[in-house]
Amino acid sequence: MNGYNQSARPYGLVENVVTHPYFRKQGIGRGILRHALDAAWNTHCYKVTLLTGSKSDATLRFYEDAGFQKDIKTGFIAYRES
Repeated sequence: MNGYNQSARPYGLVENVVTHPYFRKQGIGRGILRHALDAAWNTHCYKVTLLTGSKSDATLRFYEDAGFQKDIKTGFIAYRES
């Protein structure tokens, strides 16, 4: 089957969402996240993971208000040593 695993389930990944300060609080970020979620659901993704380096309560609430749940999984990152 050309290397495609029919039982694999696709998922979406959102990382590093940034809105220019001038455009914040206008619904643009929320609209972009809604579009990303719609695109994922329309392509049959079973989940969308959002990664952020922010610890800001306001930012985390923004993501929760956009439909993401925190404290479901723990993420780790390894960077290649140069």
